[in-house]
Amino acid sequence: MFDVLVYLYETYWRPDACPDHAQLTRKLSAVGFESDEIQEALSWLDGLASSAQSYHGSQGEKSLRIYSRNELDHLGEASVGFISFLESAGVLPPAMREMVVDRAMAISGGPMDLEDLKIIVLMVFWSLGEEPDALILDELFVAPEERLIH
Repeated sequence: MFDVLVYLYETYWRPDACPDHAQLTRKLSAVGFESDEIQEALSWLDGLASSAQSYHGSQGEKSLRIYSRNELDHLGEASVGFISFLESAGVLPPAMREMVVDRAMAISGGPMDLEDLKIIVLMVFWSLGEEPDALILDELFVAPEERLIH
């Protein structure tokens, strides 16, 4: 499913640029994605669209997000730490954080692989028509061992 999401991100710069599900399914099949993988990704994207429509709200400056035991088990330490890092860097506001958590919880299994969570973060930005900061893109796509220290 994540390969389909990355393909959509790279191919369609905005979610409204995607064709309807039937046409998109044909295009994805033609590219070589499996039917079940396509349907899982499209279903996940429908959930993302619903989450994006409810994208609002504010959080007080001294508010703190407490994760439930179920969320902690499903997300895993690395993913919760990464979400906290993005929040502390000021690039993931509370409403977007909740979208990320919601979409991560929609993925079966657990704990969440950090690379998969990074794709979810990217897709949340994409769904809102926002481009992540260049440093955040670097964090999302470049493996730590491949980074150059200046």
